[in-house]
Amino acid sequence: MKILSATEEKQLDKKDIMKNNRENISTLGELKKSGYKSLPVKEEMRKNLIEILRTNKNPFDNIIGYEETVLPDIQTAILSRHNIILLGLRGQAKTKIARMMTTLLDEYIPVIKDSELNDDPFNPLSRFGKDIIAELGDETPIAWMHRSERYTEKLATPDVTIADLIGDVDPIKAASLKLHYSDERVIHFGLIPRSHRGIFVINELPDLQARIQVALFNILQEKDVQIRGFKVRLPLDVQFIFTANPEDYTNRGSIVTPLKDRIDSQILTHYPKTISISRKITEQESKLTEEQSSKIKIPDLVKNLIEQIAFEARESEFVDHKSGVSARLTISALENIVSFAERRLLINNETSTIVRISDLIGIIPSITGKIELVYEGEQEGPVKVAHILIGKAIKSQFINYFPSPDKLKRKTQINPYQEVIAWFSKGNLFDLFHNISNEEYQKRLLSIPGLKELVEKYFPKESFETKLLLMEFALHGLSEFSMLSKHRIEYGLQFKDMLSSMLTSTDEPDLSEEETYL
Repeated sequence: MKILSATEEKQLDKKDIMKNNRENISTLGELKKSGYKSLPVKEEMRKNLIEILRTNKNPFDNIIGYEETVLPDIQTAILSRHNIILLGLRGQAKTKIARMMTTLLDEYIPVIKDSELNDDPFNPLSRFGKDIIAELGDETPIAWMHRSERYTEKLATPDVTIADLIGDVDPIKAASLKLHYSDERVIHFGLIPRSHRGIFVINELPDLQARIQVALFNILQEKDVQIRGFKVRLPLDVQFIFTANPEDYTNRGSIVTPLKDRIDSQILTHYPKTISISRKITEQESKLTEEQSSKIKIPDLVKNLIEQIAFEARESEFVDHKSGVSARLTISALENIVSFAERRLLINNETSTIVRISDLIGIIPSITGKIELVYEGEQEGPVKVAHILIGKAIKSQFINYFPSPDKLKRKTQINPYQEVIAWFSKGNLFDLFHNISNEEYQKRLLSIPGLKELVEKYFPKESFETKLLLMEFALHGLSEFSMLSKHRIEYGLQFKDMLSSMLTSTDEPDLSEEETYL
């Protein structure tokens, strides 16, 4: 039997009390007798965060890589009861963080039943709420609202109107009720008033027209709402969270200065700082089927290469750094490379396989759709830039597994690649087709003298299938360091001696170094 701590017992009691309240409290009078006290949403989030931090729990446990940077800033802002703007390049989990804020809300809160503004029974906001309490008193019906219903998200686009966010006068309602347009009861409220007592998120804030941003001023500070020239006092209780991309300040729009001044905390996000952190994010977010996971092995080397491609893209002279390279690139790439290997498995009617280096050709669509190119990149073309990035990733990772060929050139020690290079220098060619079976893949790699011995020397304890992968990796790495040449052939690649490749005229491009094609 598990013994609960005092904190756990307190939390369990709280859940039991809330469940009992939802089941037994249905009127304002019953709510008063229960001793329930309502809190403003920012106070509520602060209270719940304090309880979480005291138990050393992380309310953002699915956010990886921000433990020492972004998350402390977010927690500080919540403790300060601030409205927040998350500022960062695309694919930095800004929206995901915003959506996880609901975990800091109470599981259920009481509202006046049928109120469109989620009226607090103890402090009604709308005319409807005030009138029904004045009429029914303690018999006012109460409903319980789950925290998932207290989250509203709006993507800012140029066509968003004040009516969408704040509201507008409904002439049909005015006519049917025979009310003046200045009467609150004829207003059709927008998303922000309907988010009363909840969280409201605006994504890509700079895309919102300046005049719409101006309309947010009073809501954030003075709580006045003006609709069609009629001033309505609505002391809204909303936790605002905005997201923005720094590039948007110059390209598509900007955040007007007075609005930015009214957003209390600006928090900067960033990309993963290491390959290992990036891998954790990719593995967490990628969606593989059970069949793919059971039949297709993804070696750590391949996972590292996929992450390295994103790191290379963020430093590439062909890629727009202001736009950024989303973490979605590696997520899509992992899914694609597994599917590419799965396709080969199905073609060869095999029961299992391992992802190969040559399978990286399958991630090209994941790269081309996720990078914004500068002028030089446009001149090269997105597909060629993708191949260049793959080649650079192989070169960067190669020295983590094998001795650097560049350093060997400057030393007198024995070259461990000499036997492999010598075999190619005799005019031998090596063709590696994308869809060959596991058996043929093994047979072809073992046919190169010295290649098996090279891998055995540095990785004696690895499994046989991993050694085969490292043998292929060695060929790709040597081509990136210009010790071999690599050419594209129909349905695959051809490796040959670098010198003979330079001396022989051919229509096929030499794909070593930056022009590597897989």
